[in-house]
Amino acid sequence: MAVGWSEKDDHELLTLIQAGSHYAFEVLVRRYTERFYRLAYRYVQNKETAEDIVQDAFLKLWQDPGKWQSERNNKFTTWFYRIVVNRCLDWQKKKRPQALEDELSLPDEGGTLDAAIMRRQEQDRLEQEIAALPERQRTALNLCFDEELSNQEAAAVMGVRLKALQSLIMRAKATLRERMRAYL
Repeated sequence: MAVGWSEKDDHELLTLIQAGSHYAFEVLVRRYTERFYRLAYRYVQNKETAEDIVQDAFLKLWQDPGKWQSERNNKFTTWFYRIVVNRCLDWQKKKRPQALEDELSLPDEGGTLDAAIMRRQEQDRLEQEIAALPERQRTALNLCFDEELSNQEAAAVMGVRLKALQSLIMRAKATLRERMRAYL
């Protein structure tokens, strides 16, 4: 890869991609694959499916880079989050996600196996409850807490006003608090 490519901002890279630059596309993919994979995984709970969703989203970008319109002054990440979220939601409509099959991690020093099992069960229950939230509430939580987007950025990704996003988050938290109370 040519020197200096990784220092280019997203806008510059997308302009070069629109001109057919493979190098610019490679830099953008390397820069953001992990971030968008984490987001997709939170929705589909399956490694291969999450990888496929992100790969497909990047492939669509390569095939039609003109869909990102610089004159709208959208940040690439905000625009691409929306694409990945929409692909995840489309996948969920087609198939039910498979259960997460992580191995039980060993307890921390000073912890017991029972405590590790209990923490894992609580985490699994929370993941199930988050997955059971209405789609928009789940999306708001994932973008703000897992992806660490600002509320303003998350609102832009979801295409809602800031107050609407804040309301979605408050309702999601209240629902989770109530549902988890029975388990804790």
